[in-house]
Amino acid sequence: MKAMILAAGRGERMRPLTDHCPKPLLEAGGKPLIVWHIERLRAAGFTELVINHAHLGHLLEQALGDGSRFGVRIHWSAEREALETAGGIRQALPLLGDAPFLVVNGDVFCDADFSTLKLAPGDLAELLLVPNPEHHPEGDFALRRDRLVADATAASKLTFSGIGVYHPELFATIEPGATAKLAPLLRAAIAAGRVGGRRHDGVWIDVGTPARLTELDRRLRVEEGHASRPE
Repeated sequence: MKAMILAAGRGERMRPLTDHCPKPLLEAGGKPLIVWHIERLRAAGFTELVINHAHLGHLLEQALGDGSRFGVRIHWSAEREALETAGGIRQALPLLGDAPFLVVNGDVFCDADFSTLKLAPGDLAELLLVPNPEHHPEGDFALRRDRLVADATAASKLTFSGIGVYHPELFATIEPGATAKLAPLLRAAIAAGRVGGRRHDGVWIDVGTPARLTELDRRLRVEEGHASRPE
């Protein structure tokens, strides 16, 4: 299975840090956010990666190249202007192929095992959901057993992690180069009973603000310090 890292966002909430650096290249724990993803994807067996970019995308290509030093092969999907999540995925479909593929938001940090996400027969998506963080208490989708459901109360909703597996058919209605959001496609597929889900109770952080980036950096450096300390 191929994997795509979404890296085309402008990172408005991260300004001024993102005025001269694309958000996925911001560092936490001594390495860029996107490198954490690449290393975790490689460990899970994903070696063919697609990365989209728009804002300062040339800096991403300069920093990561073809991916060989990470043990992966990177294919680049350049966007003149960011096409939103669904639009960016649709633009990259020629690189992703006809089989289901994994997609990871470039601005999250997560310790999930990506290899556990797979589509059930007939499904268009499987999403990784997490407990609602303080900054998003209302959640996004409800999970009943291993299915996402539309008929749920707000109290039962979890937050979409930005990590999921998709079938190319989910994006069939989008024209190449069009700007399109992912949520409407997912809601339609959920209503049709074609979206599975898993809950992840491990580490997940939406690194959307300078404060959260600072907190992640502190956490990773503390963990690294513990790991390197002799018994």
